Amino acid sequence: MLTKVYGSAVFGVEATTITVEVNSATGIGYHLVGLPDKAISESSYRIAAALSNVGYKMPGKKLIINLSPADLRKEGSAYDLPLAMGILVSSNQIKADDLDKYIIMGELSLDGTLQPIKGALPISIKARQEGFKGFILPTQNAREAAIVNDVKVYGVNNISQVIDFFDKGQELEETIVDTRDEFFQALEHPEFDFADVKGQESIKRCMEIAAAGGHNIILIGPPGAGKTMLAKRLPSILPPMTLQEALETTKIHSVAGRTLEKAGLMAQRPFRSPHHTISDVALVGGGAYPQPGEISLSHNGVLFLDELPEFKRGVLEVMRQPLEDREVTISRAKFTITYPSSFMLVASMNPSPSGYFNDPSAPVQSSPAEMQRYLSKVSGPLLDRIDIHIEVTPVPFEKLTEERTAEKSTVIRERVTAARNVQTERFRESEKTHYNAQMGSKEIRQHCALDDASKQLLKQAMERLNLSARAYDRILKVSRTIADLEASEQVTGTHIAEAIQYRSLDRDGWLG
Repeated sequence: MLTKVYGSAVFGVEATTITVEVNSATGIGYHLVGLPDKAISESSYRIAAALSNVGYKMPGKKLIINLSPADLRKEGSAYDLPLAMGILVSSNQIKADDLDKYIIMGELSLDGTLQPIKGALPISIKARQEGFKGFILPTQNAREAAIVNDVKVYGVNNISQVIDFFDKGQELEETIVDTRDEFFQALEHPEFDFADVKGQESIKRCMEIAAAGGHNIILIGPPGAGKTMLAKRLPSILPPMTLQEALETTKIHSVAGRTLEKAGLMAQRPFRSPHHTISDVALVGGGAYPQPGEISLSHNGVLFLDELPEFKRGVLEVMRQPLEDREVTISRAKFTITYPSSFMLVASMNPSPSGYFNDPSAPVQSSPAEMQRYLSKVSGPLLDRIDIHIEVTPVPFEKLTEERTAEKSTVIRERVTAARNVQTERFRESEKTHYNAQMGSKEIRQHCALDDASKQLLKQAMERLNLSARAYDRILKVSRTIADLEASEQVTGTHIAEAIQYRSLDRDGWLG
């Protein structure tokens, strides 16, 4: 008897429906075909033990199981449940007339309980697109899958519940999530707040500009100056995520298996801070079975690289293309996968191996040659892709002890959101550009027109600092953002002058 059960495979951030075909015939043997990986090939042992422990058995017949399309590689243990259901129906141990109307996924434990799976959200989206009646999966993933409307999601704890649902008509409890209500409730609760930061008003101004235009930023300063503290608070002043951005972000985290059981839809922008020992594959994604890397997990959020020169040079260089294209493509001999990676890069670094500027009063000193050697670990092309370079100085004692409360993140966020709204209106006809940092050369010429005085000021800066053409574009983009924060239609010399100040690593004499 031939039985068909429907599951799903995730490639990149999209799902593909997989047909599990189980044929029971006279003879003995268990044959699983259709490019299964090792985890799927071992499923027969888990299925046999699970069925035995819930009152059923593996049939003493010849079983031929095909995972269609057969030329597409399948991976992971989430096919245990559809395989088990197909075996039970094919061997006439149970009846399941509506089996082909559901997507079924789940990993089986030996006692029949179900373990969570990866990629529940993209699978649920695909189930809705293809008109399936429902999606049956482990309870731990039910809220994540229920984000999708117009498809019934049933979270189950044990294979017995699935068997009783099809064979005996016992109802399963549908998981219902009010996506919009939960999303908007979770928006206004940032974990960190700029009100906690004493002093550093000029740095907060830089962070506000970076957030308003989506600009990459690097903070240069001695230990204890507050670089990490400032970086962690950047997501709190970014504009709230739209529902579409939240879905995109949750989908990536779902594929990586990093969504929280009770969270459902991610409402807060992600903040990722990988250690400097990270490999290039872990950063950009890939592997034998491709997974999104840190730059994709920070999509629509912030990627923080602390102590930038300590990262391997090869790891940093692989970021150059994703920083420009806002996506990363993983190419292998048999497949190509693209992950979105539209993130804000925030980097921090000490100015020298000792951690201090070339200052005679510093507890440890480094020579200009040592500083130059240290800074050369970060390539010029990568620094060119960072719009804002700013020096962070230690906070004086008077600032640390003052009672006055600093400006709250919610107040700064209002200004940032107003500037982003101006940019959204400006780029409403563009598909790829949504804020100033994404502008191309044509858009820069169109929206950053300068008067003669501003051109002369920029020319002098270019000649004196020996800036590249890319740095020239960065200055114009930052100037446009500063103008947007002031609700100015034109980019003026004042905006240009401030933007030039945010190119610390380009200034002559910075190394002393």
